[in-house]
Amino acid sequence: MAEKRYTILLDALEVTMGLGIHDHERAAPQRVSVRVSMECVYPDVPADRIDAVVDYDFLRVGIRKLASERHFELQEVFCEQIATLALRDPRVVRICVQSMKLDVYPDARVGCEIDRER
Repeated sequence: MAEKRYTILLDALEVTMGLGIHDHERAAPQRVSVRVSMECVYPDVPADRIDAVVDYDFLRVGIRKLASERHFELQEVFCEQIATLALRDPRVVRICVQSMKLDVYPDARVGCEIDRER
């Protein structure tokens, strides 16, 4: 049987975290929205059990932990850390991570997006 590919999405996860290089960003945490798309490969259609697939709970919990552990200077580094976390599972073959600072400007959001694959 041919392998099966699935895309798992985690969208609009909002975290409050230290992120940025400016004094006002260092002074107080800010709201950041995270979106993750993980392409996963399974040998066949998975059984209808959570242990047969990549469970997105680990990713949600891991992102929240990353956001609470330290101040990140750059969104690029925060996104890379999320990608590294997801790619620990060998069934994840590709990941796209997007972070968006929600409150930097009154008329726009600013962000970063990375794409990584094995």
